[in-house]
Amino acid sequence: MTAIKRCPWCGDDPLYVAYHDEEWGVPCHDDRKLFEFLILEGAQAGLSWLTILRKRENYRRAFAGFDAQAVARYGDADVARLLANPGIVRNRLKIAATIDNARAYLKVQEEFGSFDAYSWAFVGGQPIINEWRSLADIPAETDISRALSRDLKKRGFRFVGPTIMYAHMQAVGMVNDHLLSCCARSRT
Repeated sequence: MTAIKRCPWCGDDPLYVAYHDEEWGVPCHDDRKLFEFLILEGAQAGLSWLTILRKRENYRRAFAGFDAQAVARYGDADVARLLANPGIVRNRLKIAATIDNARAYLKVQEEFGSFDAYSWAFVGGQPIINEWRSLADIPAETDISRALSRDLKKRGFRFVGPTIMYAHMQAVGMVNDHLLSCCARSRT
């Protein structure tokens, strides 16, 4: 019997494996889901992605089911509530950035019709299919993630550096970075 080959970064944690197999690299065009990944990728800065995955449902509850309109209305009382919530990363800068990003997100939706239309335009509306043989081949950022990061920052977004945005692009399937040997490569 042949063992299933996956991208080695997901290890054998069941939550990580499920995320790798079912979500990572699958093209996403749902604005709420795109906002979810924007929040989670920003929260992950400096931490492991597995830490954030384990807190994901807490984030869903804390941030109104990832409803950007609701989060954009958060005020001081909400910030205090979030800072007291042990189920999320209690970092004042990241929490404030999430609220500011929700406001900027709504402006992008208004200007472009959807965040999907805006963000996917950076890859011409189609996923970039890479052909990596090892994790060492995969870049931390690209010219496209740098351009997306610059544009988001101009629009008032925070915690959207080029490395974070490349991770976002991978997560939402704007790029397929599953290794050539990975079982999930053909599912994306």
